[in-house]
Amino acid sequence: MGTIVLLPIGVDDSALDRCLAALDAATPAGTPAWLADDCQAGPRAQAVIEHWLANTPLRAEYTRRARAIGEVAHLDEMLRACAGSDVVVLAPDAVPAPGWLQQLDACFARDASIGSATPWCNAGETAAWPRLGEINPAPDDLQALAQACAALPALHPELPSAVTHAVLLRANARHKAGGLDMHSYASWNAALIDLSLRMAGLGWRNALCETAFVARGGESQAQEGDMDALATRWPSWQPRLASFLMGDPLLQAREALQGLHRQAIMPRSQGDLFGSPAAPAPESSV
Repeated sequence: MGTIVLLPIGVDDSALDRCLAALDAATPAGTPAWLADDCQAGPRAQAVIEHWLANTPLRAEYTRRARAIGEVAHLDEMLRACAGSDVVVLAPDAVPAPGWLQQLDACFARDASIGSATPWCNAGETAAWPRLGEINPAPDDLQALAQACAALPALHPELPSAVTHAVLLRANARHKAGGLDMHSYASWNAALIDLSLRMAGLGWRNALCETAFVARGGESQAQEGDMDALATRWPSWQPRLASFLMGDPLLQAREALQGLHRQAIMPRSQGDLFGSPAAPAPESSV
């Protein structure tokens, strides 16, 4: 079995609809996808899911718990059910760009030391583009941006930790790190940081997949007490994060992507400027 796309369902049915439409358009047909609902989806979201399941080209399944157990416990349950497979966890409000999954898989194939791969995102914190650490506007043309990302050199620099908009997790790294800590953290954001730091402690890298892009409306939020728990367990992580944000080691890569993106959209903008060629006059039927 190839990489499994794991989508924990949220409460925003409009965002879910956009996510599923983009997932279909940007992901190879037949890709296994699991929509897992911790008793979060309301009637409208369930209708969106039902319609999508009937029409998607992906090999999709949907499960719904009768009673919520919390996002970290639920995600850990999902990840354990996918033991032995690489899994990409996609936020339910994310909008993946074309080729996103192939690029993440290629990232893993290039470097066996990568335990987690995170693509660029307009609201991706340490992986944010075009401005680091900001919630940038969602890109207008994901096709052009995907083309620009794919043209970047595949260097896969290290991030302080994985980020939650979309993250590919290597099966054996996940297994050896012991899964998510549902007892210490209430949010997937904090639990993923903790998992990725444990994987790093075992020798795996948390890398940026700079050849892929996944858009999002905003950043994930930690629950009360999560950041304190992280600081207690990983006292060097927050200083490292601050150093990364201030030092900006990805500046050159972001500027290169900006230039490639301008080139990718230039033919379209010139077409808009000069107008489309006039259509030939229809032949007379007389």
